[in-house]
Amino acid sequence: MSAPLRLETQLCFALYAASRAMAQAYQPLLAPLGLTYPQYLAMLVLWEADGISVKRLGERLQLDSGTLTPLLKRLEAAGLLQRQRCNSDERSVLLYLTASGLALQQAAEQVPARLQQSRRCSTNCADLQQQLQRLIRLLQDT
Repeated sequence: MSAPLRLETQLCFALYAASRAMAQAYQPLLAPLGLTYPQYLAMLVLWEADGISVKRLGERLQLDSGTLTPLLKRLEAAGLLQRQRCNSDERSVLLYLTASGLALQQAAEQVPARLQQSRRCSTNCADLQQQLQRLIRLLQDT
């Protein structure tokens, strides 16, 4: 088999495997919070911008509504957020954190530091994050 078609040479596979490994690394840290990795990502956005629209959350997480809706229903069932129709535009649904959702932020603040400690992630991770952000922008501009 030619080198360009070997799995080990594919950037896409390296990114895919790294993404799965990252989600798995977060799993034991998020379990005490009652969150899955995708739910944690959604909560990060909501802690930044309570009252955000579902559409905007999907844009921030780069998720379509078919993926996002079940995730939000589970967060709502867990009592972490409420969905409300926008008064000025009935088509838009806004997301508001409940008291429980807001309180969870304090416990979640320990997660990034615990991940760094457990995985010995150093400043190299910050460099990698910047490179990945540039790659995302390059790929989305095409």
